[in-house]
Amino acid sequence: MRTLELSANEKIPVLGLGTWRMGEEPGSRKAEVAAVRTAIAMGLRLIDTAEMYGEGGAEEVVGQAIAEALRAGDVRREELFVVSKVYPHNASRKGTPAACARSLARLGLDRIDLYLLHWRGEHPLDQTCEAMRRLVDDGRIGRWGVSNFDTGDMDELAAVCGEPLDCAANQVYYSMSERGPEFSLLPWQRERGLPLMAYSPIDQGALAGDAALKKMAERLGVTAAQLALAWVVAQPGVVAIPKAVREAHLRDNLAAAELRLSAEDLAEIDRLHPPPRGKKPLAMI
Repeated sequence: MRTLELSANEKIPVLGLGTWRMGEEPGSRKAEVAAVRTAIAMGLRLIDTAEMYGEGGAEEVVGQAIAEALRAGDVRREELFVVSKVYPHNASRKGTPAACARSLARLGLDRIDLYLLHWRGEHPLDQTCEAMRRLVDDGRIGRWGVSNFDTGDMDELAAVCGEPLDCAANQVYYSMSERGPEFSLLPWQRERGLPLMAYSPIDQGALAGDAALKKMAERLGVTAAQLALAWVVAQPGVVAIPKAVREAHLRDNLAAAELRLSAEDLAEIDRLHPPPRGKKPLAMI
């Protein structure tokens, strides 16, 4: 699978596994753990979660799946790249390390590879930045970043934390039908070599039913969902983290990451879902 440079010595896959809405129902726990295990067995190495998802339940699902995979010898810890996020109301100087400790316990890990501020909240950015850097220094996280930050937020983050900015990534809603980040945010991040992690890259499944996209996908021998996902990972500097539980969807996603779109394909997609002509508010879910 293609990779994207996260730092001078670290690369991440352009496709990962999202876990939003996992860990919410005890009755679904077994199936969700099995889904993460299957994803790992298929070769997915980037797993995204958050303390918000299921109020820690998703981290527990991920942690159990990783523990089982490690015991079975399916993967080595250093091959996995685990992302989690801190609630904004926890992101103070003292609250951030405490929240991180709870996430580490639920995940059963001694380090989170990338730890994000889930969205802006009540605590000043300089406090969160300071706390994140201390967690890096302590070895409890590998890198830190943000989520749901628009261009103005990134400008403020850079002003407060200094440049070159050691923030490693920004995770936002980005899909073929939500192309707002392309106007100013994505160029801002590309200029600084800061990856954009796209959540809901298939628009929460809505693009799978897009009639015009289906016709185009049929010509290419793929599904509309695969075409939508392939388009996202084709964007320079972008990583996609779609959620998938069913094995068939996991396989489809992996295949989509290998699909190469021609210049003509990309131009047709621009006609179906045009790029933004002006600044739009950043979409969030």
